[in-house]
Amino acid sequence: MIKSMTGFGRAELQDEVRRFTVEIKSVNHRYLDFNMKMPKKLSVFEAAIRGVLKEYMQRGKVDVFISCEDFSSSRMQLHYNGELAAQYLEYFRRMEEEFSLENDIKISSLSRFPEVLTMEEQEIDAEELWSGLEKALRMAGKQFAASREAEGQTLKRDLFAKLEGLRANVRQIEARSPEILREYRARLETKMKELLSDTQMDDSRIAAEVVIFADKICTDEETVRLNSHIDNMKAALEDGEGIGRKLDFIAQEMNREANTILSKANDLETTNIAIELKTEIEKIREQIQNIE
Repeated sequence: MIKSMTGFGRAELQDEVRRFTVEIKSVNHRYLDFNMKMPKKLSVFEAAIRGVLKEYMQRGKVDVFISCEDFSSSRMQLHYNGELAAQYLEYFRRMEEEFSLENDIKISSLSRFPEVLTMEEQEIDAEELWSGLEKALRMAGKQFAASREAEGQTLKRDLFAKLEGLRANVRQIEARSPEILREYRARLETKMKELLSDTQMDDSRIAAEVVIFADKICTDEETVRLNSHIDNMKAALEDGEGIGRKLDFIAQEMNREANTILSKANDLETTNIAIELKTEIEKIREQIQNIE
């Protein structure tokens, strides 16, 4: 199934400890390019995050936004530094003796001295943290891939319609070719009659001129190749994902054939059809840029 390079996915995963929110959005790009924004404590998982996301995409400029809200008070723990408190008391005793002052220190005041009592965050279990994050990533990744597939089907239908229009233009050129030769022969015979008056015309000479002209304007090879390219592009669209580069190459070949037809055109109607052909191929190329 073909996929568009434009997509969006969002997931939120919450348990009793924390809540993860993951958003993924992408636009066209020649390669796979990640731009990630997440809390510093999750940066250690950046390589693993990329590895998971690559399972859901191959190309595109992808913006990834990750938030992690930790709302469990159990993560914070009060820490008592007894050694430091003892040092404070020892200095207070020495100050009492040295300056003959009353030592009025109380527990309430001692506890407020720097680093005696501190709030410390418990060490995070990396495996537990990654387990929740990975689930959220995969939930968002699946939604993201589904949105790309849905857009891809829309692109596929549009491209098939455009290819049928292209085929109709090719048929017009094929049908016009013998008419051009008949019109050229008629004009040539009329001109010969005017020049020769009553003199007998040499049919073989006229036939030879028509053959030379036909060789100059013949687009049979180009139309055959165009039909083949149309068939190849349709087959590629049916094949599946990861075909964007292949389709772009086929479109370039189509444009090459259309240019050749335009250069050979010696007829206004054929010229107009060839211009329309190039216009439609360009529209196809623009749409292909959206395919992964």
